Amino acid sequence: MAAPKRGRRASGAQGRPWRALGLILVITAGLIVGMFASGHKTPRLGIDLAGGTSITLEAQNQPGKPNAINKTNMETAVGIIERRVNGLGVTESEVQTQGDRHIIVNIPKGTNSKQAREQVGTTAQLAFRPVLTLAQAEKPQKQKPNPGKSGSAGKQGGQDGKGKQDDKSKSGQDEKAEPSSSPSASPSADGQGRAVTEGLTAKNAAKTDKSPTPQPSDPGGKKKTPPPTVPPQQPQAPGVPAALAKQLTALDCSTKEARAKASEKAANTKGSEPIVACDAKDPIKYALGPVAVQGKNVSKAKAVFAQERGQWIVQMSFNDKGSDQFGAITDKLRKKPQPQNQFAIALDGEVQSAPTVNQRLTNNAEISGSFTQESAEDLGNILSYGALPLTFEESDVTTVTAALGSDQLQAGLIAGAIGLALVVVYLVAYYRGLSLIAILSLIVSAILTYTIMTLLGPAMSFALNLPAVCGAIVAIGITADSFIVYFERIRDEVREGRTLRPAVERAWPRARRTILVSDFVSFLAAAVLFIVSVGKVQGFAFTLGLTTALDVVVVFFFTKPVMTLLARRRFFADGHPWSGLDPKRLGARPPLRRGRRTVSTDPKEV
Repeated sequence: MAAPKRGRRASGAQGRPWRALGLILVITAGLIVGMFASGHKTPRLGIDLAGGTSITLEAQNQPGKPNAINKTNMETAVGIIERRVNGLGVTESEVQTQGDRHIIVNIPKGTNSKQAREQVGTTAQLAFRPVLTLAQAEKPQKQKPNPGKSGSAGKQGGQDGKGKQDDKSKSGQDEKAEPSSSPSASPSADGQGRAVTEGLTAKNAAKTDKSPTPQPSDPGGKKKTPPPTVPPQQPQAPGVPAALAKQLTALDCSTKEARAKASEKAANTKGSEPIVACDAKDPIKYALGPVAVQGKNVSKAKAVFAQERGQWIVQMSFNDKGSDQFGAITDKLRKKPQPQNQFAIALDGEVQSAPTVNQRLTNNAEISGSFTQESAEDLGNILSYGALPLTFEESDVTTVTAALGSDQLQAGLIAGAIGLALVVVYLVAYYRGLSLIAILSLIVSAILTYTIMTLLGPAMSFALNLPAVCGAIVAIGITADSFIVYFERIRDEVREGRTLRPAVERAWPRARRTILVSDFVSFLAAAVLFIVSVGKVQGFAFTLGLTTALDVVVVFFFTKPVMTLLARRRFFADGHPWSGLDPKRLGARPPLRRGRRTVSTDPKEV
């Protein structure tokens, strides 16, 4: 009674290979359909293969903040930079930390790399500070001015050294005057408290406004608001400490390098202390009071084209705290005389605009000036996503052309094809018919790897870089090794004198343990490498781990079931010389045969 039961169990076991094959075929088909449905038919390529720009930013130590460079601030900076870059319309950027103080930003081709570099490198520490006083900054001259003309050190706003007005200078300024970002403004007519910077710069202070902008208190635009005048180079004013006035006198804003040095010093000054700062566009320098509203209280900023003025502006709105603070400072400033009724909008220690306030403002403000569409959008993007908690400098910028990336991709594919061809040649030469199973398994593994990598691109921004290609090439050997382990276990059983079908089933448990241990070690190594490494090395580790996991899936759900099915074929079961399982070539023990059946002395088979 026992023998028939064994036969029925064996018969049931022989039907199981189809279940495993059906499962993996369904999974493979589902991944392929998902790949085509996603609209992505190829894996997303990294910078080194597709071309693009790679920027390395290094965090700088900040005065008075010895522990500012920490994991929390670095992660915060990564998130802000990523949102800034994506705000440019780049959806395939890659931002990640490298070590303790570096951030790597990879931007694919097709993106304005110059614009992106400005976005990621700008700290964007925004602050609203009251203006204590301002002065004309020395503007560098391309040629030596003629004696007696305006613009000399002893003249301010078209006045000569004796304080008399120079009509020629005034007339010349009328012809060349241009509106810019500071220092005068007025509230908008919508009554919502929107500061509008439409003033004239110091270099045009003597100009008479020929076409004034209508104000809420002057609907017809008949009453002219005189532009602010920049005081002579004597910045001592009521409420200005003598030390601050001395700093303002000594402040150099004449060159780009000097302005950069001044803005860096101002940006690193505590918000509770007054500063001196240069104007971002015009030859004006300011003495500013402590921060009244911090940039982090700006809830939203966007670039808008003001039709009535024909210029680009940046509109801002505040959160509840910022709105209260902004209302308090504008209510205080509106009661003061010029220029102390102005507030400066300082970005990274440089004054972007300094509008005049003549009524209490609460929720909205706007920055105007010599903006292009691109610069306005950049500033709005930066302000929307907040300031970086750290100051960064570019330590390396690498640009990879599309042609170079294509060459590297081609070289990687050629290397992979050579490696695969060598493995196939070895399998065919040594395992003959069994090599068919190995090749089919490699094909299934390649399909699964390709579709998963393609789907991971839009799902988790996975990019296939050159190290990842190397990981896939190494995985060919790992996958082939699993087949070899199983085939050798089967051959060992055949050498013991067993027929193929029992040999396939008996070899599997021992081969399975070896395969699992081997793949576990490889996967563990890949996981550790992924955790401790940064940058492109992580691509190698990720691909190696993925293909190792897929190796287990393919061996269990494809290789073993196919081997079980082929063991029933006479070509393999009878040990054909080209099957790779010829008992004579394997040196098998002479079995006792009764027809085609081999009688084994193993008690488990009796």
